[in-house]
Amino acid sequence: MEIQERKRDWLDGTIDFISGSLGGMAVVYIGQPLDTVKVKLQTFPSLYSGAWDCFKQTFRTEGVRRGLYAGTVPALIASVAENSVLFAAYGGCQKFVALLTNTSDVENLSTMSNATAGFLAAFFSSFTLCPTELIKVQMQAARELEMTGPVKKTSQFKVTPYSLTKEIIRREGMKGMFRGLGSTVAREMPGYFVFFGAYEGTRTLFAPPGCSKSDCGPLGTMVAGAAGGVALWTVIFPADLVKSRIQVSSLEGSFVSNTLLIIRKEGFLALYNGLSPTLIRTMPATAALFLTYETSKKLLHNILD
Repeated sequence: MEIQERKRDWLDGTIDFISGSLGGMAVVYIGQPLDTVKVKLQTFPSLYSGAWDCFKQTFRTEGVRRGLYAGTVPALIASVAENSVLFAAYGGCQKFVALLTNTSDVENLSTMSNATAGFLAAFFSSFTLCPTELIKVQMQAARELEMTGPVKKTSQFKVTPYSLTKEIIRREGMKGMFRGLGSTVAREMPGYFVFFGAYEGTRTLFAPPGCSKSDCGPLGTMVAGAAGGVALWTVIFPADLVKSRIQVSSLEGSFVSNTLLIIRKEGFLALYNGLSPTLIRTMPATAALFLTYETSKKLLHNILD
C-alpha cells in the first residue's frame, strides 16, 4: 500500500511538472511583447511617455524579434523552469496542507488552504526563476542600458543569453546570477497566495451545481486563470518593479532600502510604472497557462493512470 502511494505521488508530481512546463510555454508566446514593455517602463520610466509610446518605439527601433520578443529564449527557460517547479511544488504542498488540515482529498481543500499551498510552493520556484529572469530582463532592456551608459560597449544585436550569462559570472561569480533573489521571494510568495486563491475560488464559483471545480469547463478555467493573474500582479507589482531595477541596473542595497529610495526620489506611484500593459498581458496569458495546464494534466492522467 505504501509503495503504491509513493508511486502515485511520483506520478502526480511528474504530471504536474510536465503540465506546468507546457503552461509556461503558452504564457511566454502570448505575453512576451507586453512583458517587454513592462520591463522597459519599470526600469527606464523617463524614456517613455507611456505604454503605447514604449510599444511603438520598441517596434520601430528594434522590430518584433529583437525588440518586442527580446529575451524570449531566457523567458521560455524562466517560465518553464518556474511553472514546472511551481506546479509540481503546488501539488505537493496541497497534499501537505491537506494533511495538516485533516482533509481527505486535495479537491476538497478550501480556497484559503489552496492559497497557502501556493504561498509555500512559490518559495521553491523562486530559486529556479531568479537567475533565468535576470537574463531575460537584461536582454529586454539592453537598448536602454546602452543608451544610459552602464553597458555602452554592448550592442542590442550582439547580446545573447549565453554571452550575458558568461559576462555576469565573470564579473560577479555565480552569486551574481541570483541578484534580486530576496525581492523575487518577496514578490513570489504573497503573489502566489492570491494567485492560487483567486484561481481556485473562481473555479469553485463556475462549477456546475453538485459537481467539483474540476468540472467548471474550459471557459471557467480561462476566466479563473485570468482572475488569478490580475490578483497576482495587482499585489506583487511594486516588488516586481524593485526586482527589475535591481537586476537591470545592478542596484546595491536591500530590497527594502531600494523600495524606500524609489519612493523618496520618484514618489509612491512610481512603484506602479508599467502596470497597465502587465494587466492587459496577464489576462490572456494566465488564461492560456491554466487551460494548457489543466487540459494536459487530464490528458496525461488518462494516458498514464
